[in-house]
Amino acid sequence: MQKIFVTGISTGVGKTVASAIITEALKADYWKPIQSGDLDQTDSDTVKNLISNDETKILPSSYELTTAMSPHAAAEIDGVKIDRFHINEPATEKNLVIEGAGGLLVPLNEEDTMFDIIMPEYKVIVVSKHYLGSINHTLLTIGWLQNKGYDVSVLFNGNENPHTQNIILHKTGVSLIGRIGEESKIDKEVIAKYAGQFKHILETL
Repeated sequence: MQKIFVTGISTGVGKTVASAIITEALKADYWKPIQSGDLDQTDSDTVKNLISNDETKILPSSYELTTAMSPHAAAEIDGVKIDRFHINEPATEKNLVIEGAGGLLVPLNEEDTMFDIIMPEYKVIVVSKHYLGSINHTLLTIGWLQNKGYDVSVLFNGNENPHTQNIILHKTGVSLIGRIGEESKIDKEVIAKYAGQFKHILETL
């Protein structure tokens, strides 16, 4: 049974789409420990609407915050304090996909960051999207994870950029899951297409 934590090099790089693809490929359960923003259309809702299999369960978040900000700030606005010891992984006998919020060092409170809820047994997939500065952000994110001993893979999102992709793979030595192309729309068919492409490598992580 695999437990895969999906993080990104920044916000808005495609973690939720990547999580939906991984969830569909493995027919895994999905869990977003901390959700902030529009609670009528959460990332959990997005994943639920994008997958096609009927085996996946969308598991409840530990914290649901109403403001689309860093978790520590959103929690303060809502009058709560995030306690990482209250972020308890839900029980499942299936593969589990865990989607982080923002990047690796996004603060949860004055002491803890998203990094602190990534358990040692989790395999981590870093979603990277090309933009000016993305090489640095990707290398820093992967470097932090590797220094702590995590099993790390990378999934690129967006138009192909061989110069960026090749230097990241060369400098880190991480496994490549693949690349999500620039799609005109993201729907169940697109998710299923990439789930089929990535299924074998995800099963053998």
